[in-house]
Amino acid sequence: MKPALSLLLLSLAFSLHAQQMLTPFERDDNYSASYEETIAFYEQLAATYPALQLQEHGATDAGYPLHLAVLAKDGAWDPEVAKEQGKVVLFVNNAIHPGEPCGVDATMMLMRDLLEGGAMELLADLVFVVVPYYNIGGGLQRGRDSRANQRGPRLHGFRGNARNLDLNRDFIKCDSRNAQTFNQLFAQWQPDVFIDNHTSNGADYQYTMTLITTQRDKLDPFLTRYLNTEMLPDLYAGMELAGWEMTPYVYVRSTPDEGIAGFLDLPRFGSGYAALHNTVSFIAETHMLKPFKDRVQSTYAFMQAMLRQMQRDKKKILEARRQAIQHTVEKDSFALNWELDRQRADTLQFKGYEARYKPSEVSGLERLYYDRGAPYTKPVPHYRYYNTTAKVQKPAAYLIPQAYEGVVDRLRWNGVELYRLSEEISPEVELYRMTDYKTVEEAYEAHYLHYDIQPQRETREWTYRPGDYVVFVNQPANRYIVETLEPQAPDSFFAWNFFDGILMRKEYFSAYVFEDEAARMLRQDPGLKAALEKRRAEDEEFAKSARAQLNFIYERSPYYEPTYQLYPVGRLMRAGKLPLQKR
Repeated sequence: MKPALSLLLLSLAFSLHAQQMLTPFERDDNYSASYEETIAFYEQLAATYPALQLQEHGATDAGYPLHLAVLAKDGAWDPEVAKEQGKVVLFVNNAIHPGEPCGVDATMMLMRDLLEGGAMELLADLVFVVVPYYNIGGGLQRGRDSRANQRGPRLHGFRGNARNLDLNRDFIKCDSRNAQTFNQLFAQWQPDVFIDNHTSNGADYQYTMTLITTQRDKLDPFLTRYLNTEMLPDLYAGMELAGWEMTPYVYVRSTPDEGIAGFLDLPRFGSGYAALHNTVSFIAETHMLKPFKDRVQSTYAFMQAMLRQMQRDKKKILEARRQAIQHTVEKDSFALNWELDRQRADTLQFKGYEARYKPSEVSGLERLYYDRGAPYTKPVPHYRYYNTTAKVQKPAAYLIPQAYEGVVDRLRWNGVELYRLSEEISPEVELYRMTDYKTVEEAYEAHYLHYDIQPQRETREWTYRPGDYVVFVNQPANRYIVETLEPQAPDSFFAWNFFDGILMRKEYFSAYVFEDEAARMLRQDPGLKAALEKRRAEDEEFAKSARAQLNFIYERSPYYEPTYQLYPVGRLMRAGKLPLQKR
C-alpha cells in the first residue's frame, strides 16, 4: 500500500472515530442525552480507554443499576486503592433532577476530552468519580414541558424519580433505592470534593453559573479556612478567566437588589449530606433562562476549574480534610441547627437587571419583570452568616434497640461502626421525652416531617437487650451519627418519622372503671389532689371536663405507659465496659 494512501485511510479512520465519540449535545446544542445514550457513550469510552471504568452498583427505583464512571490509573478505580495511593477524589453527581441536565452532557464531554487529551498527569494525583445519571426513573420520563420556566433543552427528564420522590431531599431518609445505593458509594469513596450539577429557578440576572457552597458556619473550621481563603477565590477567578463569571447562588426574598442570602444546605440536600462526611461540596446552579449551550459549557468550565484546583492543591485539601476528620472524632459537642443572621452582611458586586413592575395581562394587577434592557452592576448585601441555634454535648455512645433496623441500615450504609450487645444491660442513660414538636400539615416527600423539636431530657435506668446496637461517638462519622440520632436536629431520623410509633398511646382507660381507682389515689396522695385542684383553678375548660381530670390522674398513675413519647435511643454518657460483639 502506498504511504499516501495509508495516511489517507488512517486519517479517515481517525475522523470516523472522532465522529463516533461526539456526544448528542455536540451534534445538537439544544439536545441533552437520554439515559440510554449517556450510558452507551460511557460504555464506548470505557471500551476505548483503559483509564476509565464504568461500574454497576446496587439498584435504583427504576430497576436499573446505578453506574459510576471512574477515571483513574494505577488500579485506583477502587476507593481503598485510591486512599492507599494518596489520591485526591472528586465525586460528581448528575441528573438528580433530570430536567436540569447540564451536568450530564458537560461531564460526558469533559471525560472524553481528558481521555483523548491524555489525562495521565492529572490522574497521578486525582481520581475523577462520576454518577452519569442518578435519577434514572425521572430521566425515562422525557418530554418538553415539565420545566415551564426553563429555556431548553428540547427534551429533558422529570424532577421526580420512579416513586415520584425528589432525590435532592432523600439523602438522609433514603426512601429510594437510588439514595440507599448512593449513600454506600459515597461512604466507600469518602471524596474530598463533591459537585452536584443543577439548573436554578428564581430571579433573572446576567450570570450563567451560580454556586451553592457548603454553608461556611456548618462546615468544619479546618475545611472552611481553606475553602474561603484559597479554593473559592481561585475558582471564582478561574471561571472569570474562562469567560464564565460566577456569583453565589441567588437566594432572595423578592429581588436581588434587596440582598442575597446564603443557602442553609441541610443534610437532606446533596451538599449538606456531603458536609456530614467532611467533604467540601458544591451545588452548581446554571441559570434557567440562559441558552442550554451556555449552561452546559459553563458547567464544563466549572468542573474543569475544580480538577485543576484539586491537582494544584492536593496536599492542602488532603491535610485540611485530615484535620477536619480528626477534629470530628475528638470534639465534645456538635451544632445541630442554624439561623440566618440578618444583622450581619458582606457586600457583593452583583450584575443583575433592573426589577420593574407593570400591569399583568392575566390579572390586571401589578406584576414583576426583569428589564434586560437595563443591566446593572452594583453592590448588594450578601447575608452569608448563620448562628447556631441548637447544640448538644456528644455522649460516649448511643444505644439503639434492634427493632429500629431501618435506622441501623442507614448508619451502616454511611460507614458507621456498629457493635451489638451480647448480654442484657440496664445502664443509666439520658432519654428524650418528645412532648414539644410540630408537624407539617401536608405530606413532604412522602413524610409528615416534624420540626421545631424541643424534647425533655430524662436520666434513668433503661434496659437494652442482647442484639441491641451500640454506636460509639469516637469515629469519623460522628457528624452523621449525631445529626441523625439527636431528635432535635432538623434532619434527624425522628424528624423524618422513623420513630413515630412512640407518639401514639397504646393503652387507655374506661372512665367508669377508673373512677374508683382515681378516687382512691386522691385519698392516698395529698400532693396529687393539690395538683389536680390547682389545675382546675387555673384552667376553666379543664374544670368542666370529667375526662380531662381523670386523664390528669391517669398520666400520674402506675398504669400510664412509660414508653409513650419516649425516644428509645439512649445517650450513654460513660461507656465503661460493655458486653459487645462486633457487627
